[in-house]
Amino acid sequence: MDLQVLPLAVTMMAGPQIMTAIILVTHRQAVRMSLAYLAGVAIAAVIGTAIARWLAGLLGGAVTLGDPADPGSVGALVQVALVGLLIAFAVKNYLGRETSEPPAWLGTLLDAGPDRAFTTGLLLILVMPTDIMAMLTVGVHLTQHDLPAVAALPFLVATLLIAALPLLAYLVFHRRAVRAMPQVRDWMNGHGWLLNVVVCVLFIFFIL
Repeated sequence: MDLQVLPLAVTMMAGPQIMTAIILVTHRQAVRMSLAYLAGVAIAAVIGTAIARWLAGLLGGAVTLGDPADPGSVGALVQVALVGLLIAFAVKNYLGRETSEPPAWLGTLLDAGPDRAFTTGLLLILVMPTDIMAMLTVGVHLTQHDLPAVAALPFLVATLLIAALPLLAYLVFHRRAVRAMPQVRDWMNGHGWLLNVVVCVLFIFFIL
């Protein structure tokens, strides 16, 4: 098992992903909706990471990724390219902060059912650019260090644990959570741009 990729789990869930988890614990069927969402997140993270490891393996078979300590290696250049994309994404979010609004679909989750929560968990992991980058980074890391896909297990467990934090807070601190979560939800809805910038900065820090 490889703990070096563990911090990337934070970037997997920061942003709309954790916002969704918080919104779902304010649903009238909080536990059922949250479990459906977590199932979607878990399945998507496993599939996405496996695909990323496979793609990195194909790239490693065609082009030598090189020594992880060599800043000129192909693997290092791939990571630099990811950092460049993240910087551009962070700048875009910052410049558009005045007109930034939460995705319209977030507001519809309180009227959704478990099937919608499950699908949302799947899609947020499989189509979000930052999550795709995180899983690709894990794949490249495992390939460079010649590690099997199972070495990503700590990363997957950490991702699911972070996704489950709102539900755990709801179960452990039920009354306080019921009062606090709507306020947290509203704040995050109004500061989505800031969350996206923080995600990018964290991701860049973890890569470098």
